[in-house]
Order: sequence, then structure tokens, then C-alpha cells
Amino acid sequence: MNREYHKWWSSRLNRDMELLVFGHAGQPVLVFPTSMGKFYEYEDRGMVGAIAGQIEQGHVQLFCVDSVDTESWYCKWAHPSGRVWRHIQYEDYILNEVLPLMRQRSGRRRVAVTGASFGGFHCTNFALRHPDCVSHCISMSGAYDIHPFLDGYWDDNCYFNCPTAFVPNTDDPWYLGQYRSDIRWIFAAGEHDICRAANEQISGIFHAKGIPHWYDFWGLGAVHDWPLWREMARKYFT
Repeated sequence: MNREYHKWWSSRLNRDMELLVFGHAGQPVLVFPTSMGKFYEYEDRGMVGAIAGQIEQGHVQLFCVDSVDTESWYCKWAHPSGRVWRHIQYEDYILNEVLPLMRQRSGRRRVAVTGASFGGFHCTNFALRHPDCVSHCISMSGAYDIHPFLDGYWDDNCYFNCPTAFVPNTDDPWYLGQYRSDIRWIFAAGEHDICRAANEQISGIFHAKGIPHWYDFWGLGAVHDWPLWREMARKYFT
């Protein structure tokens, strides 16, 4: 399997950023880590191994990015306005530094995005904010409401980075058209998943807005953890 390590100085984040690439061809997939996770998490937790066949056969190519969650949503010493602003800088890095690499390597403008747990928030929020860049959004046990990270603070930057807040009020035909016809949405959660209610909520919001999607409920005692997500990856990356 082709495996590449990349590191460069991001002027948007004013720090070095690292990522790993797995595969040589196929659908480019942007992989967000879990809460405060690292770029090597997907490999270390067996997710890459779970879909090694698809990667080696050239069906998918993974681009596993680092997070800055400890500098944004989880940075409790910073004012909430600074937390969300750091996230916006991170999004700028993804949009203008990582995506060009993915497009150059794959020859495709639209990429798939995925993540588990808080990575599910990242991939869903990114797809909703930049639907013209995304072909598939696969959120595994994601959470979508950022109010718990804001200590009661709220402004426009918070609103437009909180899918449970802005999607119900979205009436712009350009965005709704992209959501409804150009992205394949998957939201998945387990029977005893701590984020089961969050995925039922986002599914309800999508239903209300007429956005086709698949809410995939995993029974048989499935919990919010890596064994479930490895099984999900095997299913969704076929």
C-alpha cells in the first residue's frame, strides 16, 4: 500500500501541520480525526487496515489530517469567540491547503469527507459549508451541536458552524440544491451510542429540509467506539 507522510508550515494556522496519505488512486477521502485526535489515528486504530483491500485496489485514497481541537473547541482557557475563530482558520487550512493537494493527486474537484465522533461534526460541518467541494459525507457516530463548547456565548461565527442551528433555517436555493442532489449523506450510529440521539436529530433536520440521506442505525448492542467504526468503514467504503 502506498503510504506518504506530508508536513508543511501553514500560514493560515501559523504552525506546522502534518497528514498521511494512503493509496495511489480512486475516490479521494478527507479523514477528520476524533476529538483532539492526530493525523495518525486512523492508521493506529485499525481503520486503514479495515479497508486495506479497497485502498490497495485503487478504489479509495485516504488523506488523514491533524486536528487543532485543543486550540479551538477544547481550548477552555480561550474566550469562546477565539475558539470558533481558531476553527475557522482550521477550515481555511483544509479548504486552501489540503484540498488542492487532494485535487492534484486525484484529478477530482469534489472529495469525500468522513470522521467518527467529533470527526463526524467536522466532516458534516465542512460539507454543509462547502457543498460544492464535497461528493460524499460519511459521519460515523457524529455530534453536530457546538453549544456545549461555547459556555453560553453565541455569535454569527458560532451559528454558521453549528449544523443543528443553521440548517433548519437554510433557504438559499444554491445550498439546498447542492445538499439535495450533489452530495451522498450517511449518518450512522449504534444502539448504545452516546451520539445516537444526535444522529436521530440531524436526520430529522434533513428530512424536514427535504435533503436525501441515509441514517444507518446499528443494533446488536453497538457502542460508540472503534470496533463499530471499523465495521462501518468496511460497509461504506466498498
